[in-house]
Amino acid sequence: MAAAGVPKLRRALKSTSPNLDTERAYWQGGADIVVGLDEVGRGAWAGPLTIGAVVVPKDRRIYKLRDSKQLTETEREAMFDRIADWCQAWSVGHASFAECDQLGMSAAQKLAARRAIEGLGCSIDAVVLDGKWDFVGHPTTTKLVKGDQKCLSIAAASILAKVTRDRMMRSEAEHYPGFDFDVNKGYPCPRHKAALVGYGPTPIHRRSWVFMDNQPWSGLRRLPPAGQATLF
Repeated sequence: MAAAGVPKLRRALKSTSPNLDTERAYWQGGADIVVGLDEVGRGAWAGPLTIGAVVVPKDRRIYKLRDSKQLTETEREAMFDRIADWCQAWSVGHASFAECDQLGMSAAQKLAARRAIEGLGCSIDAVVLDGKWDFVGHPTTTKLVKGDQKCLSIAAASILAKVTRDRMMRSEAEHYPGFDFDVNKGYPCPRHKAALVGYGPTPIHRRSWVFMDNQPWSGLRRLPPAGQATLF
């Protein structure tokens, strides 16, 4: 696939590239549909938890694809449509801020993963995950530490998930001025923390999280974490 329209790859990223070693091992073993998954938003204080799911083609490569964290926002946006068009299948699943509160983060991650896989519209033979925790539960699963840097399908999923969630948070910024959601995407930073002190949480904040404790304002109270008795 041609690389026109995509920013030139920075020198620091040229020596590292995700590959298809894991996918090829599955293909050679008879697995046809191998899906890579990656999540974004787990550490955010506001907005959804988002998981990308990608099935890469066996016979076409894509240039300049890297882990989303290694790319700038401009680079990720430039790659989004190119990756989406290249994938054999792809989907993004979300667990809302309310579901993160109601279910707890682990259950919310499983829910978002299930929605992402269902969105592919096909039966899958194997799963490749970033990290040490299997949040899918498929009988044929490979967990890869730093998988988004090593595995092409996970790297693709990381960009599709990150760009999708970032766009959602940018669209929320106009509704909640002062929180800079277009910049911080709901993650903690000094301006986000200052806005919480001054205004209190927005409707899209995860109110069961510990950051709600000891806020010097009155109004909305912290919700009890999923499965625990009320804290107020």
